[in-house]
Amino acid sequence: MIIDQMILDKVASEKTTFEDDKSSEKPIRSIAKAVSWRVVGTLDTLIVSYVLIGEIVLATSIASVDFLTKMVLYFFHERVWNKIKWGR
Repeated sequence: MIIDQMILDKVASEKTTFEDDKSSEKPIRSIAKAVSWRVVGTLDTLIVSYVLIGEIVLATSIASVDFLTKMVLYFFHERVWNKIKWGR
């Protein structure tokens, strides 16, 4: 939890210029990627939960929580990786 907060503080506190950002992804692209990936991942979670539990209401609850938490985590994961120059 402390490491997560440190990463979030670092990403939030760093100001970038247009020159810095034009070679990287814009936050809106990271959001779009996070949402599209979470739709795919949530459908998978819903199906697996339903197959294992056999209750659609419970499977939907599990998939809903999964969707929200992992989408937020993915967004920040993308933003941190966008700051890393390795492999570019």
